[in-house]
Amino acid sequence: MTSEAEFIEALRTLPMHPAARGLTDDSAVLVDGRVLTTDMIIEGVHFLSDDSPADVAWKLLGVNLSDLAAKGAKPEGVLIGYTLSEDSDWNRAFVEGLGEALRHYSVPLLGGDTVSAPPGAPRSLSLTALGKSVRAPTRDGAQAGNALWVTGTLGDAGAGLAIARGGTGPAALVERYRRPMPRVAEGQALARQVHAMMDVSDGLLIDAARMAKASGVAVTIDLATIPLSPELIAFAGEDREVRIAAVTAGDDYELLFALPDGSMPAVPATRVGMFSAGEGITLIDGEEEVDMPETLGFEHS
Repeated sequence: MTSEAEFIEALRTLPMHPAARGLTDDSAVLVDGRVLTTDMIIEGVHFLSDDSPADVAWKLLGVNLSDLAAKGAKPEGVLIGYTLSEDSDWNRAFVEGLGEALRHYSVPLLGGDTVSAPPGAPRSLSLTALGKSVRAPTRDGAQAGNALWVTGTLGDAGAGLAIARGGTGPAALVERYRRPMPRVAEGQALARQVHAMMDVSDGLLIDAARMAKASGVAVTIDLATIPLSPELIAFAGEDREVRIAAVTAGDDYELLFALPDGSMPAVPATRVGMFSAGEGITLIDGEEEVDMPETLGFEHS
């Protein structure tokens, strides 16, 4: 049992609260609308060893707030799990960076825990975020005939990671990788109207496929409609290869949601696909069907 899917399947045999929704979502939703979510980030997997502590702190908060955003929740506080480093300057800079991020999003710290790790072990950081939602959308409510929409632009973080690993390119793309901007306000605005919603963390294709599977429908994604930023277009262009990279790279932390065909979202967003009866995911580029890439996005092995 080494894969995420196998481990989660094993967890489903344990005593479980109804708020867990069978572990089919990224957050638990209590009957009073409280939303709870936990995310971990690991050095060498979710951030680079030479990323600044302040950027790591920002990302740790950002990925958790993105899960709350997908539930239309207003953040109320966070609990931190921190692995103490032997580098006191790194620890201090992390705390300062976390303070910057918390103040930016007006989110208070509630508490947490610290542990020590063997020398040389990768840094492992965890955050639990709590919020409150009037209506918390699930990812399994998409219906045949719904349109699929996404906020913002895609692919910036993937390109930013490649640059951060030693490539050359604009700092704005690296910033999108290191400091995601969760769509908290947009999630609250959308929560009342969407049929299904989740954040794009592992890549548009794999996350759209997850939404379709959970909802018992098929989904078609049109590469021609994928929103790209001016910075990415100037850096890499906007051909099919760039668009495929944009929908598979992950770390975008935009909101992916389903609306009835013909409905307009409450926030700026781009229509990128359609749900239909059936199962699976189809990729097109305008009128042309396109072969699926070898991987749909990031998967936890």
